[in-house]
Amino acid sequence: MNLLDFLIPAAQAQTTGGAPASGGSPLLTFLPMIGLLVVMYFLMIRPQMKRQKEHRAMLDKLSRGDEVITSGGIAGVVSEVGENFITIEVADNVRVRVQKGAVGNVLPKGTLKSA
Repeated sequence: MNLLDFLIPAAQAQTTGGAPASGGSPLLTFLPMIGLLVVMYFLMIRPQMKRQKEHRAMLDKLSRGDEVITSGGIAGVVSEVGENFITIEVADNVRVRVQKGAVGNVLPKGTLKSA
């Protein structure tokens, strides 16, 4: 039996009164599906979990004075940090309160002053 026998099954004539021919091992039947699940885990699920873990760590490290950009595109300096919300100062005496999860990136210090 060679590799092509697994990829291209041979046509078999069906008899009218007999039982159907055996399809082989059940493991070989489910092997492509198992392989697809493994590939999907390593290409989609695992990287997404890694990104979520990095985002959560970034949110835990947020402190007063950090320059951030929200997922909506608002850039500002963090003035208050609460448990679920942060207050961002986007201009002089203009503060916006957003959820912590809305923070997309933490910018290097001095980025907003140079813009």
